[in-house]
Amino acid sequence: QVRLVESGGGLVQPGGSLRLSCAASGPLTFYAVGWYRQAPGKQRELVATITSGGSTVYADSVKGRFTISRDNAKNSMYLQMNSLKPEDTAVYYCNANAYVSYWGQGTQVTVSS
Repeated sequence: QVRLVESGGGLVQPGGSLRLSCAASGPLTFYAVGWYRQAPGKQRELVATITSGGSTVYADSVKGRFTISRDNAKNSMYLQMNSLKPEDTAVYYCNANAYVSYWGQGTQVTVSS
C-alpha cells in the first residue's frame, strides 16, 4: 500500500505559476506516476504522466506550460504549472500506477483574477 499526499495548490491569477508536490509513503521507483485533474461537473482527466524510465506524456491543453518530474530518492513527484489559465481550475490528484493504482486526496487549484 502506498499513501500519496499532494500539496502546493491554491489561488493564483491568470498567467501565474504553481508547483504541486506529491509525497509517497514508500518507494515509487517502479511506478508510472502522474497528475490528473477534475473540474466541477466534469470527468477526471489526465494532465501528465512520467514512467519509471522518465518518458512523459502531456494533455494537449497543458503542453508547453506544465512540466512533470519525479525524484525517486525523495519518493516524490512534481507538477510545475506556468502560464495558468482559468480553465486550469480543478482539483489535482497524483497517481502511482503499477499492478495496482494509488491516488492522493487531491489539492485545489483555482486560477482567477
